[in-house]
Amino acid sequence: MVRRHRLLVFLYVVSDALFAAWAFVLAYIIRFDFGLLRIRKGIPPSEGYLKVVPLVALLTPVVFYLQGVYRLRRGRSRIDDFFSVLVGSVLVVVLGVLSTLYFQAYYASQAEQANGAYQVSQVVWGLFLGLTVALTYASREAVREVLERRWRAGIGLKRILIAGAGDLGRVLADRMLQHRELGYQVVGFIDDRAGGDHLGYRGLPLLGTLADVADVVHAERVDHLYVALPIEEHSKLLELMETASREYIDVKVVPDILQFIALRSSLEDLDGLPVINMNDVPLQGFRAWIKRSLDVVLSLLAMLVLAIPFAVIAAIVKWSSSGPVFYTQERMGLDGRAFTVYKFRSMHHDAEDSSGPVWARENDPRATPIGRWLRRFDLDELPQFWNVLKGEMSIVGPRPERPFFVQQFKHRIPQYMLRHKVKAGITGWAQVNGWRGNTSLEKRIEYDLYYIENWSVTLDLKIMWLTVVRGLFQRAHA
Repeated sequence: MVRRHRLLVFLYVVSDALFAAWAFVLAYIIRFDFGLLRIRKGIPPSEGYLKVVPLVALLTPVVFYLQGVYRLRRGRSRIDDFFSVLVGSVLVVVLGVLSTLYFQAYYASQAEQANGAYQVSQVVWGLFLGLTVALTYASREAVREVLERRWRAGIGLKRILIAGAGDLGRVLADRMLQHRELGYQVVGFIDDRAGGDHLGYRGLPLLGTLADVADVVHAERVDHLYVALPIEEHSKLLELMETASREYIDVKVVPDILQFIALRSSLEDLDGLPVINMNDVPLQGFRAWIKRSLDVVLSLLAMLVLAIPFAVIAAIVKWSSSGPVFYTQERMGLDGRAFTVYKFRSMHHDAEDSSGPVWARENDPRATPIGRWLRRFDLDELPQFWNVLKGEMSIVGPRPERPFFVQQFKHRIPQYMLRHKVKAGITGWAQVNGWRGNTSLEKRIEYDLYYIENWSVTLDLKIMWLTVVRGLFQRAHA
């Protein structure tokens, strides 16, 4: 499965680089040779643009990889593919513009600058964006259609036998059934279990016991044997491997560590010793830099655009009730570090003096009339853009909780502390799916962990959009 996926990714990487180069050349031709748009500064020499072609051909697969375009994901739809390609292409253009500006400054004192090297028209960048999205996405659809037609016809399918019909074997079967684009056909299970499990799972039969592996392999023309035995049955692994090694099949072992994994795992190398990282977070390194850059730009923009509404809300809060305009509270963020969060005050001053720390609830009597309105549309959260600008929060991420409640929840809810693997956010995947306020903590953690494991720029932009749409329209009619 991994080998075929790597081959498919390799083909995508090569085709993406070639299509990006072709799209850039085609953008130049459309802009300056077709005469569709008015040319005011003359036609620049093509040699200067050809110097940029290797840059975009290299940037495209690198950015697509960092954006997660090449990642194998459950339930990935055509819409997800399109937006991943679109956002990745936009990032390529942004980095391409920045790179050409850098090269222009670097060669400013050299004769090469006089020839217009690395000076690219904005119209060409715009055309390149449209062309590379269209070509890249169309190529994926073409590959998907060709492969699906072949596999529907039974051509090129790899037949898979799973040893182990327990939870791990069923999860493995689910993955393969959800990713038919990889061309795998699960023929069934072998297992020593009896009783109600003898009918198999999801229409996949139980073909025999582990001792029958050789007969089943021949009868079902098996290409790959996946061993997915639970920990308590690993004593049978060596015997099974020895029997399978005498057959012309590939044997792969899936370790039974599902109960320990909450986030995506990864394999690391310690001087030749394989080490499994049980809770790998994709939001690291260059990806973290991209997210931080997006946070800084958008938070600055938000604070500029919302400056007047900020002032109006502050005046209303001050006029409507006694007490400060802003409410500060300690919250827990990245790696369990505490920070001070800022909000417009929505409750009466010193509302928790008698009750102590308690969760806010719907129609909370402690809220002021203006505060209820602010909370309904989440306007009380707007000062947290300052937390984002300071680097204490992100625009999108798990909502931060107070240390008092964290100490309670971490003992009660499994994997609760994993949500602190990333910065807390003003909005999040759980919130736009309705798990906010006094709702199920378990479901909220489930959605938070999904976000951490599947982070991408596309997902962040999707959450921001849903936050605005659902905040303005759905709650306005509530």
